Parts: sequence; structure tokens; C-alpha cells
Amino acid sequence: MSDKHAKGQILNRTKMADSLGISMPTLDEWVRRGCPVVTRGGRGRSWQFNSAAVRSWRDDDIRASMQDTRHATNDELRRRKLQAETEQAELDVARAKELVVPVEQFERALDKAFGEVRAGLRNVLPGRAARRLVGETDETQMKAVLLEEIDQALEALADADLIHEADLDIDEGDDPDSEDG
Repeated sequence: MSDKHAKGQILNRTKMADSLGISMPTLDEWVRRGCPVVTRGGRGRSWQFNSAAVRSWRDDDIRASMQDTRHATNDELRRRKLQAETEQAELDVARAKELVVPVEQFERALDKAFGEVRAGLRNVLPGRAARRLVGETDETQMKAVLLEEIDQALEALADADLIHEADLDIDEGDDPDSEDG
């Protein structure tokens, strides 16, 4: 991989794993093997990855592992092929059982849900809390009122259907499994 600054998005650990379609433990293993990290996470700091740099590293990593196949035995190559076929079959079964969804569909659902939560808190909380806090001077009482209002708003949102099935539909052009794409 070149040392030039690769253009890409800065993503946290969860979003980086999601964008690659891998698990967090897999991403952790890649980091141990040399996957580039912008900022290592720790107490109060989130992990940051440059998506282009990680993809470039992964391409190089795949190329390097492909070169290793020249020295692999036939048994090793058969085992690897069987493992890949098994993983693909398991993914196909999970899709058929609707246990997995495309990342785009999941992101759309999260965007919709968080938008509803944000709107619910911003629309309900200030108006109701302001009326209850007029003339209040005790800081402890103010905090109690705000926490009560926040809890009520969150309970109302928890009982609401934030996401409807129609919100999750992917346009034909967006579907990576469609015949056209």
C-alpha cells in the first residue's frame, strides 16, 4: 500500500466492519496483522479507520494470500475451497431465512429510527419541560424534571413503530443482488 493519503471516509470500528461486511473480531484480527488505523480506540476514544486505506490494505492482503496458494498442497487448496463454499452456503441460507439484510437496508433503518428519536426528543421535550421549569430555581429539581421528561419521551418512542417495512425497501438500482447490478 502506498504512503499517500488515501481518500476515503473516516469510520469508527463498527461502521468500518459493517462497510466491509465483516465481524468486529475479524477487523480486530486484521488490525493485529497490520491493517491501518487512523486512531486506536481506548478510554473515551473511538477507533478511527480510513475506509480507502483499509480497503487498499485488504486488497494487498488478498494478493499476498493468493501468492501463498502456489506453495499450498492440494489438500490445503481443497480445504480452503470447501471452507469458502461452506461460508457462501451459510450466508445464502441466512439470507433465505431473512436473518441478514444488506448493509444499505440496515443503515436506512438506523437512520430512520434515530431520526424519529431525535425528532421525538426535540419536539416534545423542550415544550413540556419549559412549562414545568418556569420559576424553578433549585438545580436538583430542574435535573429531576428534565430526566423525568426525557424518560417519558423515550418510553413513548419505545412504544412507537419507528420503522415501517416500506422504509426499508431498497430501490432496484440499489440492490446488490439484483439481476442488473
